[in-house]
Amino acid sequence: MDTLRALAIALVLMSHYNGFVRHAPGFRAIGSVGWAGVDLFFVLSGYLIGNQLLAPAARGEPLNVHRFFARRLLRTLPNYYVVLAIYLLLPDSPIAGHAMASVWRFLTFTQNFVLTYGETFTHSWSLCIEEQFYLVLPLAVIALVGKQRSPRLLWCALAAAIAVGMAKRGMAFLDGKDMFAASVYYATLARFDELLPGVAIAMLKHFHPAAFTRLLRFGNTLLLTGLVAVTAALYGVMNEAPNAFLASTFGFSLIAFSFALLTCAALSPASLLNRLRVPGATNLALWSYAVYLAHKPVFMALRPELLARGINPNAPLTIVAVMAAGIFCGWLLYRLVETPFMQLRAKLL
Repeated sequence: MDTLRALAIALVLMSHYNGFVRHAPGFRAIGSVGWAGVDLFFVLSGYLIGNQLLAPAARGEPLNVHRFFARRLLRTLPNYYVVLAIYLLLPDSPIAGHAMASVWRFLTFTQNFVLTYGETFTHSWSLCIEEQFYLVLPLAVIALVGKQRSPRLLWCALAAAIAVGMAKRGMAFLDGKDMFAASVYYATLARFDELLPGVAIAMLKHFHPAAFTRLLRFGNTLLLTGLVAVTAALYGVMNEAPNAFLASTFGFSLIAFSFALLTCAALSPASLLNRLRVPGATNLALWSYAVYLAHKPVFMALRPELLARGINPNAPLTIVAVMAAGIFCGWLLYRLVETPFMQLRAKLL
Protein backbone atom coordinates (compact mmCIF):
# COMPACT_ATOMS: atom_id res chain seq x y z
CA MET A 1 0.00 0.00 0.00
CA ASP A 2 2.90 2.35 0.73
CA THR A 3 4.22 1.63 -2.75
CA LEU A 4 0.90 2.61 -4.31
CA ARG A 5 0.63 5.76 -2.21
CA ALA A 6 4.19 6.74 -3.13
CA LEU A 7 3.39 6.06 -6.78
CA ALA A 8 0.32 8.30 -6.53
CA ILE A 9 2.24 11.30 -5.20
CA ALA A 10 5.08 10.69 -7.71
CA LEU A 11 2.57 10.84 -10.57
CA VAL A 12 1.13 14.09 -9.23
CA LEU A 13 4.62 15.59 -8.87
CA MET A 14 5.47 14.74 -12.48
CA SER A 15 2.18 16.14 -13.76
CA HIS A 16 2.58 19.42 -11.91
CA TYR A 17 6.24 19.73 -12.87
CA ASN A 18 5.17 19.56 -16.50
CA GLY A 19 2.35 22.04 -15.96
CA PHE A 20 3.91 24.59 -13.62
CA VAL A 21 7.69 24.42 -14.06
CA ARG A 22 8.54 23.44 -17.60
CA HIS A 23 5.14 24.30 -19.20
CA ALA A 24 5.65 21.39 -21.61
CA PRO A 25 5.24 17.62 -21.70
CA GLY A 26 7.90 15.47 -20.13
CA PHE A 27 8.68 12.20 -18.33
CA ARG A 28 7.69 10.37 -21.52
CA ALA A 29 4.29 8.65 -21.60
CA ILE A 30 3.91 8.43 -17.83
CA GLY A 31 4.17 12.21 -17.49
CA SER A 32 1.11 12.74 -19.68
CA VAL A 33 -1.05 10.67 -17.32
CA GLY A 34 0.37 12.00 -14.06
CA TRP A 35 -3.03 13.46 -13.22
CA ALA A 36 -4.15 9.85 -12.57
CA GLY A 37 -2.20 9.95 -9.31
CA VAL A 38 -5.22 11.71 -7.79
CA ASP A 39 -7.48 8.90 -9.03
CA LEU A 40 -5.22 6.40 -7.27
CA PHE A 41 -5.39 8.49 -4.09
CA PHE A 42 -9.19 8.40 -4.32
CA VAL A 43 -9.27 4.59 -4.46
CA LEU A 44 -6.81 4.27 -1.57
CA SER A 45 -8.81 6.78 0.50
CA GLY A 46 -12.04 4.92 -0.23
CA TYR A 47 -10.47 1.71 1.07
CA LEU A 48 -8.98 3.40 4.14
CA ILE A 49 -12.18 5.17 5.19
CA GLY A 50 -14.33 2.19 4.25
CA ASN A 51 -12.15 0.03 6.49
CA GLN A 52 -12.59 2.36 9.45
CA LEU A 53 -16.36 2.56 9.09
CA LEU A 54 -17.27 -0.95 7.97
CA ALA A 55 -15.20 -2.95 10.45
CA PRO A 56 -17.38 -1.96 13.45
CA ALA A 57 -20.55 -2.17 11.32
CA ALA A 58 -19.71 -5.78 10.36
CA ARG A 59 -19.21 -6.63 14.05
CA GLY A 60 -22.59 -5.13 14.90
CA GLU A 61 -21.02 -2.32 16.94
CA PRO A 62 -22.50 1.20 16.91
CA LEU A 63 -20.54 3.67 14.82
CA ASN A 64 -18.96 6.46 16.84
CA VAL A 65 -19.53 9.26 14.34
CA HIS A 66 -18.15 11.99 16.59
CA ARG A 67 -14.89 10.11 17.06
CA PHE A 68 -14.64 9.40 13.33
CA PHE A 69 -15.12 13.05 12.38
CA ALA A 70 -12.73 14.25 15.09
CA ARG A 71 -10.03 11.89 13.86
CA ARG A 72 -10.49 12.91 10.22
CA LEU A 73 -10.53 16.64 10.97
CA LEU A 74 -7.38 16.47 13.09
CA ARG A 75 -5.75 14.58 10.24
CA THR A 76 -6.76 16.82 7.35
CA LEU A 77 -7.45 20.35 8.56
CA PRO A 78 -4.16 21.57 10.11
CA ASN A 79 -1.97 21.04 7.00
CA TYR A 80 -4.70 22.35 4.74
CA TYR A 81 -5.36 25.54 6.67
CA VAL A 82 -1.63 26.32 6.97
CA VAL A 83 -1.21 26.11 3.18
CA LEU A 84 -4.43 28.10 2.66
CA ALA A 85 -3.05 30.81 4.97
CA ILE A 86 0.11 31.01 2.85
CA TYR A 87 -1.97 31.54 -0.28
CA LEU A 88 -4.04 34.23 1.45
CA LEU A 89 -0.95 36.02 2.73
CA LEU A 90 0.70 36.05 -0.72
CA PRO A 91 -2.08 37.12 -3.10
CA ASP A 92 0.28 38.83 -5.58
CA SER A 93 3.07 36.27 -5.56
CA PRO A 94 3.95 33.80 -8.34
CA ILE A 95 1.96 31.10 -6.55
CA ALA A 96 -1.33 32.98 -7.05
CA GLY A 97 -3.66 32.28 -9.94
CA HIS A 98 -5.75 34.65 -12.02
CA ALA A 99 -8.57 34.53 -9.44
CA MET A 100 -9.42 32.94 -6.12
CA ALA A 101 -12.63 31.45 -4.76
CA SER A 102 -14.17 33.05 -1.69
CA VAL A 103 -12.43 32.24 1.58
CA TRP A 104 -15.58 30.74 3.07
CA ARG A 105 -15.59 28.18 0.28
CA PHE A 106 -12.07 27.11 1.15
CA LEU A 107 -12.98 26.94 4.83
CA THR A 108 -15.96 24.69 4.06
CA PHE A 109 -14.36 22.60 1.29
CA THR A 110 -16.86 23.74 -1.32
CA GLN A 111 -14.53 25.65 -3.66
CA ASN A 112 -14.58 22.82 -6.18
CA PHE A 113 -18.13 23.87 -7.13
CA VAL A 114 -16.85 27.07 -8.76
CA LEU A 115 -13.19 26.39 -9.59
CA THR A 116 -11.81 26.99 -13.06
CA TYR A 117 -8.36 26.15 -14.38
CA GLY A 118 -5.66 28.65 -13.43
CA GLU A 119 -7.22 29.82 -10.17
CA THR A 120 -5.39 29.94 -6.86
CA PHE A 121 -5.01 26.68 -4.90
CA THR A 122 -6.86 24.61 -7.48
CA HIS A 123 -5.23 21.39 -6.32
CA SER A 124 -7.43 21.61 -3.22
CA TRP A 125 -10.35 20.35 -5.34
CA SER A 126 -9.52 16.72 -4.54
CA LEU A 127 -9.59 17.48 -0.81
CA CYS A 128 -13.09 18.86 -1.27
CA ILE A 129 -14.23 15.59 -2.84
CA GLU A 130 -12.70 13.59 -0.01
CA GLU A 131 -14.06 15.79 2.80
CA GLN A 132 -17.54 15.68 1.29
CA PHE A 133 -17.16 11.92 1.00
CA TYR A 134 -16.15 11.66 4.67
CA LEU A 135 -19.41 13.38 5.53
CA VAL A 136 -21.67 11.17 3.42
CA LEU A 137 -20.23 7.68 3.87
CA PRO A 138 -20.70 7.37 7.66
CA LEU A 139 -24.32 8.44 7.31
CA ALA A 140 -24.83 5.91 4.51
CA VAL A 141 -23.33 3.13 6.63
CA ILE A 142 -25.59 4.01 9.57
CA ALA A 143 -28.70 4.29 7.42
CA LEU A 144 -28.15 1.32 5.11
CA VAL A 145 -26.29 -1.23 7.24
CA GLY A 146 -27.54 -0.39 10.72
CA LYS A 147 -28.09 -3.12 13.31
CA GLN A 148 -28.97 -5.71 10.67
CA ARG A 149 -25.28 -6.02 9.74
CA SER A 150 -26.40 -6.59 6.15
CA PRO A 151 -24.49 -4.84 3.37
CA ARG A 152 -27.15 -5.49 0.72
CA LEU A 153 -28.58 -1.97 0.65
CA LEU A 154 -25.11 -0.45 0.79
CA TRP A 155 -24.04 -2.55 -2.22
CA CYS A 156 -27.09 -1.24 -4.10
CA ALA A 157 -26.30 2.34 -3.10
CA LEU A 158 -22.69 1.85 -4.17
CA ALA A 159 -23.70 0.65 -7.63
CA ALA A 160 -26.26 3.45 -7.97
CA ALA A 161 -23.71 6.10 -6.96
CA ILE A 162 -21.19 4.85 -9.52
CA ALA A 163 -23.93 4.98 -12.15
CA VAL A 164 -24.70 8.58 -11.11
CA GLY A 165 -21.06 9.55 -11.66
CA MET A 166 -21.07 8.01 -15.13
CA ALA A 167 -24.41 9.64 -15.98
CA LYS A 168 -23.14 13.04 -14.83
CA ARG A 169 -20.12 12.83 -17.11
CA GLY A 170 -22.21 11.50 -19.99
CA MET A 171 -24.71 14.34 -19.74
CA ALA A 172 -21.89 16.89 -19.47
CA PHE A 173 -20.35 15.50 -22.67
CA LEU A 174 -23.68 15.85 -24.49
CA ASP A 175 -23.67 19.44 -23.24
CA GLY A 176 -20.31 20.03 -24.93
CA LYS A 177 -18.00 19.38 -21.95
CA ASP A 178 -15.61 16.45 -21.94
CA MET A 179 -14.13 14.83 -18.82
CA PHE A 180 -11.29 17.36 -18.63
CA ALA A 181 -13.54 20.42 -18.68
CA ALA A 182 -13.10 22.21 -15.34
CA SER A 183 -16.81 22.00 -14.55
CA VAL A 184 -16.56 18.20 -14.89
CA TYR A 185 -13.03 17.47 -13.69
CA TYR A 186 -13.54 19.35 -10.41
CA ALA A 187 -17.21 18.40 -9.91
CA THR A 188 -18.25 16.33 -6.92
CA LEU A 189 -20.88 14.29 -8.73
CA ALA A 190 -18.51 13.58 -11.62
CA ARG A 191 -15.59 12.39 -9.47
CA PHE A 192 -16.76 10.99 -6.12
CA ASP A 193 -17.55 7.60 -7.67
CA GLU A 194 -13.80 6.97 -7.88
CA LEU A 195 -13.64 6.49 -4.12
CA LEU A 196 -16.29 3.77 -4.24
CA PRO A 197 -14.20 0.89 -5.66
CA GLY A 198 -11.99 1.31 -2.59
CA VAL A 199 -15.08 1.13 -0.37
CA ALA A 200 -16.15 -2.00 -2.25
CA ILE A 201 -12.85 -3.67 -1.31
CA ALA A 202 -13.47 -2.83 2.35
CA MET A 203 -17.00 -4.22 2.07
CA LEU A 204 -15.68 -7.48 0.67
CA LYS A 205 -13.11 -7.68 3.44
CA HIS A 206 -15.55 -7.17 6.31
CA PHE A 207 -18.88 -8.54 5.07
CA HIS A 208 -17.67 -11.30 2.74
CA PRO A 209 -14.39 -12.43 4.33
CA ALA A 210 -14.38 -15.89 2.72
CA ALA A 211 -14.75 -14.43 -0.77
CA PHE A 212 -12.15 -11.75 0.04
CA THR A 213 -9.67 -14.40 1.20
CA ARG A 214 -10.21 -16.43 -1.96
CA LEU A 215 -9.71 -13.32 -4.09
CA LEU A 216 -6.41 -12.49 -2.44
CA ARG A 217 -5.02 -15.92 -3.30
CA PHE A 218 -4.66 -14.66 -6.87
CA GLY A 219 -2.33 -11.80 -5.98
CA ASN A 220 -0.14 -11.84 -9.08
CA THR A 221 -3.14 -12.34 -11.35
CA LEU A 222 -4.72 -9.26 -9.75
CA LEU A 223 -1.45 -7.37 -10.24
CA LEU A 224 -1.10 -8.28 -13.90
CA THR A 225 -4.79 -7.69 -14.64
CA GLY A 226 -4.65 -4.35 -12.83
CA LEU A 227 -1.61 -3.20 -14.79
CA VAL A 228 -3.19 -4.17 -18.10
CA ALA A 229 -6.50 -2.56 -17.11
CA VAL A 230 -4.85 0.70 -15.98
CA THR A 231 -2.86 0.89 -19.21
CA ALA A 232 -5.94 0.22 -21.34
CA ALA A 233 -8.12 2.69 -19.41
CA LEU A 234 -5.55 5.47 -19.58
CA TYR A 235 -4.95 4.81 -23.28
CA GLY A 236 -8.69 4.99 -23.92
CA VAL A 237 -9.02 8.27 -22.02
CA MET A 238 -6.02 9.93 -23.64
CA ASN A 239 -6.96 8.79 -27.15
CA GLU A 240 -10.76 9.06 -26.80
CA ALA A 241 -11.14 5.36 -27.58
CA PRO A 242 -13.37 3.75 -28.65
CA ASN A 243 -14.96 7.21 -28.96
CA ALA A 244 -15.01 10.51 -27.09
CA PHE A 245 -18.43 9.97 -25.50
CA LEU A 246 -17.56 6.58 -24.02
CA ALA A 247 -14.13 7.74 -22.89
CA SER A 248 -15.63 10.74 -21.07
CA THR A 249 -18.52 8.82 -19.56
CA PHE A 250 -16.70 5.72 -18.34
CA GLY A 251 -13.04 6.78 -18.27
CA PHE A 252 -12.65 7.88 -14.66
CA SER A 253 -14.64 4.90 -13.38
CA LEU A 254 -12.58 2.41 -15.39
CA ILE A 255 -9.37 3.96 -14.11
CA ALA A 256 -10.64 3.68 -10.54
CA PHE A 257 -11.69 0.04 -11.02
CA SER A 258 -8.25 -0.70 -12.44
CA PHE A 259 -6.53 0.91 -9.47
CA ALA A 260 -8.83 -1.11 -7.20
CA LEU A 261 -7.36 -4.28 -8.72
CA LEU A 262 -3.87 -3.02 -7.90
CA THR A 263 -5.05 -2.22 -4.36
CA CYS A 264 -6.27 -5.80 -3.97
CA ALA A 265 -2.91 -6.99 -5.26
CA ALA A 266 -1.15 -4.83 -2.67
CA LEU A 267 -3.26 -6.45 0.05
CA SER A 268 -2.53 -9.99 -1.16
CA PRO A 269 0.38 -11.79 0.55
CA ALA A 270 0.71 -13.83 -2.65
CA SER A 271 1.44 -10.76 -4.78
CA LEU A 272 4.81 -9.37 -5.78
CA LEU A 273 3.41 -5.90 -5.10
CA ASN A 274 2.70 -6.88 -1.50
CA ARG A 275 6.33 -7.96 -1.02
CA LEU A 276 7.88 -5.13 -3.02
CA ARG A 277 9.94 -2.71 -0.94
CA VAL A 278 11.00 0.39 -2.85
CA PRO A 279 13.63 2.41 -0.95
CA GLY A 280 12.06 5.62 0.35
CA ALA A 281 8.50 4.64 -0.60
CA THR A 282 7.36 4.23 3.00
CA ASN A 283 8.53 7.73 3.94
CA LEU A 284 7.14 9.30 0.80
CA ALA A 285 3.80 7.59 1.47
CA LEU A 286 3.84 8.89 5.04
CA TRP A 287 4.49 12.45 3.88
CA SER A 288 2.25 12.23 0.80
CA TYR A 289 -0.64 14.37 2.11
CA ALA A 290 1.70 17.17 3.17
CA VAL A 291 3.72 16.88 -0.05
CA TYR A 292 0.52 17.06 -2.10
CA LEU A 293 -0.45 20.33 -0.43
CA ALA A 294 2.99 21.95 -0.42
CA HIS A 295 4.66 20.99 -3.68
CA LYS A 296 2.61 23.01 -6.17
CA PRO A 297 3.18 26.47 -4.64
CA VAL A 298 6.87 25.56 -4.35
CA PHE A 299 6.97 24.63 -8.05
CA MET A 300 5.19 27.84 -9.03
CA ALA A 301 7.48 29.98 -6.87
CA LEU A 302 10.64 28.38 -8.30
CA ARG A 303 9.76 28.72 -12.00
CA PRO A 304 10.37 32.50 -12.29
CA GLU A 305 13.60 32.09 -10.33
CA LEU A 306 14.81 29.44 -12.77
CA LEU A 307 13.96 31.62 -15.75
CA ALA A 308 15.58 34.70 -14.22
CA ARG A 309 18.82 32.79 -13.74
CA GLY A 310 18.73 31.13 -17.15
CA ILE A 311 18.41 27.63 -15.65
CA ASN A 312 16.96 25.04 -18.00
CA PRO A 313 13.83 23.45 -16.41
CA ASN A 314 14.31 20.40 -18.65
CA ALA A 315 17.79 19.62 -17.31
CA PRO A 316 17.83 16.41 -15.20
CA LEU A 317 19.62 18.14 -12.32
CA THR A 318 17.00 20.91 -12.29
CA ILE A 319 14.20 18.37 -12.23
CA VAL A 320 15.78 16.54 -9.30
CA ALA A 321 16.39 19.78 -7.39
CA VAL A 322 12.89 21.17 -7.89
CA MET A 323 11.24 17.84 -7.07
CA ALA A 324 13.41 17.58 -3.95
CA ALA A 325 12.40 21.11 -2.92
CA GLY A 326 8.71 20.22 -3.23
CA ILE A 327 9.16 17.04 -1.21
CA PHE A 328 11.29 18.82 1.39
CA CYS A 329 8.67 21.51 1.95
CA GLY A 330 6.06 18.77 2.27
CA TRP A 331 8.26 17.05 4.83
CA LEU A 332 8.56 20.32 6.77
CA LEU A 333 4.78 20.65 6.78
CA TYR A 334 4.53 17.06 7.97
CA ARG A 335 7.04 17.55 10.79
CA LEU A 336 5.97 20.99 11.98
CA VAL A 337 2.20 20.77 11.59
CA GLU A 338 0.89 17.28 10.85
CA THR A 339 3.00 15.37 13.38
CA PRO A 340 2.05 17.49 16.44
CA PHE A 341 -1.63 17.24 15.54
CA MET A 342 -1.38 13.49 15.01
CA GLN A 343 0.22 13.22 18.45
CA LEU A 344 -2.62 15.31 19.87
CA ARG A 345 -5.13 13.04 18.14
CA ALA A 346 -3.49 9.98 19.66
CA LYS A 347 -3.67 11.56 23.11
CA LEU A 348 -7.26 12.78 22.85
CA LEU A 349 -8.78 9.90 20.87
